Amino acid sequence: MHYISTRGEAAASRFSDAVAVGLAPDGGLFLPDRLPDLSPHLEAWSHLGYPELCLAFFSEFADDMESNVLESCIQSAYSDFAEGEIAPVRQLGDHTWVLELFHGPTLAFKDFALQVLGNLYGAQIQRTGEPINVLGATSGDTGAAAIQGLAGTPGVNTFILYPLGRVSPLQERQMICTEDPHVFPLGIEGSFDDAQAALKSLFSDQGFRIRNRLSAVNSINLVRILAQCVYYLWAWFRLPPAIRDTIEVVVPTGNFGNIFAGWILRKMGVPFSRFRLATNQNDILYRLMNQGEYVQEPVRPSLAPSMDIQVASNFERFLYYFCQEDPARVRQIIETFRQSGAYHFDHFVAEGFSASRAIDEEIVRLIQQAKASFDYVADPHTACGFKDLDPDRPSLLVATAHPAKFPDTIERAIGLHPAHPRLEVLKQKQARYYPVDPTPEAIGSFIESHPAGL
Repeated sequence: MHYISTRGEAAASRFSDAVAVGLAPDGGLFLPDRLPDLSPHLEAWSHLGYPELCLAFFSEFADDMESNVLESCIQSAYSDFAEGEIAPVRQLGDHTWVLELFHGPTLAFKDFALQVLGNLYGAQIQRTGEPINVLGATSGDTGAAAIQGLAGTPGVNTFILYPLGRVSPLQERQMICTEDPHVFPLGIEGSFDDAQAALKSLFSDQGFRIRNRLSAVNSINLVRILAQCVYYLWAWFRLPPAIRDTIEVVVPTGNFGNIFAGWILRKMGVPFSRFRLATNQNDILYRLMNQGEYVQEPVRPSLAPSMDIQVASNFERFLYYFCQEDPARVRQIIETFRQSGAYHFDHFVAEGFSASRAIDEEIVRLIQQAKASFDYVADPHTACGFKDLDPDRPSLLVATAHPAKFPDTIERAIGLHPAHPRLEVLKQKQARYYPVDPTPEAIGSFIESHPAGL
């Protein structure tokens, strides 16, 4: 299998090369040149444990990796998840289930992909003997999960951009309380979109990228999407067979990667009915789904900060399929949006999608509703998914983070102060971060002054 760019102006790559690069050289995002049909495997795969299912799935895509290396990367990725609780599916009511994705080392769904990606980077360094600089941008959870996945890996320097004052205090401490001297949390004045724009600029500078052996951990890296496909497949196997083909999967998402992973799995033959995109007051994706307008507005800080995004990177991957796999059309839309901050579709019908949004006041009420109706404590992002539940249709809500990461909001809503041992230990650790201007020049200079080595 080969991997092609959504923009069609880069040479096709093998899996390992696409992972190492992250962003395609033409600025596009990698996708497989063909999607496998998984339907013949579903019966056999339904009996596998989580790591074994992940390995079987990745074996469809990583055909240039030695099977024992791939197996080692995946087996160790899930060794630090709660015992027996990698991705539990819990029934809350007669028609409501929840897929909990917060039992990993940083208590967020990003752990599923970033533990795998960190191990793949370690294997890459062992194979090539060359150190790498890993660069990521985060609106909250990606940074902590990336640091956890890469910390202690020989030959890796990790640089994580995050918006100062716009992530929860505990999300920030997960990034800035590491004792690894090869981890560099870079605090910027601005939004996640500012950080992401600088990151993409640096990756598009091929001279800089090659000279500094730059690799990506953001969901621009295809491994992030592939690893997230697995938990939707895992959940499908654990739902009652009678509702699998009719259930609505409700996904909190800001950068479109989490929901895209489920949707592309549907294109591979797993018959989910539809996906509902649940977002907060930064509702560019809601407006797109309901009005056909992709229009950037200023980011408004919210109680669900990981979704405080106005430029959703992974929308470009969906756009490639929406445009009938026409990269020239993708380039035209992306360039129009880049120049004007807006693109208006004449006829936008996103097959298999719907959308909802929740402003801050609603998030508080939805946390209260989840507790009152189901005796369930939902973090602010997951709470957005409880809006507009159809009482007559089965729903699977994707729970993206542990409520203990947002104790102030939970306490405000329902009077409980959630805690978790992994977070409590952070309160005693020394904080360390590096302020940097949110420009490619300033960030690039910082990276070059802290080179990776073996």
